[in-house]
Amino acid sequence: MIPLTLNVEPIAQSVETSDSDLVVRLTDGHVLSAPLVWFPRLNNASPLKRQSYELMGYGVGIHWPELDEDISVVGLLAGLPSIEYGAK
Repeated sequence: MIPLTLNVEPIAQSVETSDSDLVVRLTDGHVLSAPLVWFPRLNNASPLKRQSYELMGYGVGIHWPELDEDISVVGLLAGLPSIEYGAK
């Protein structure tokens, strides 16, 4: 028997931030959450600048133009912080 494999790409629908978390809602109803400290540019930005994002590629990524920050939904699913996280 051949296993069934579905190739479904996770798609962001909306993004929210709190003082401590980045929350991404996907079109399939799942909700991803990651510590905001994983993304220093977002963590150090004002709440207003964090709200100013654009979905890239129909929702496969998130871009904050004023902060020059890009995050992929697949990267969030994999639990990958920014390469700037922990850098001195």
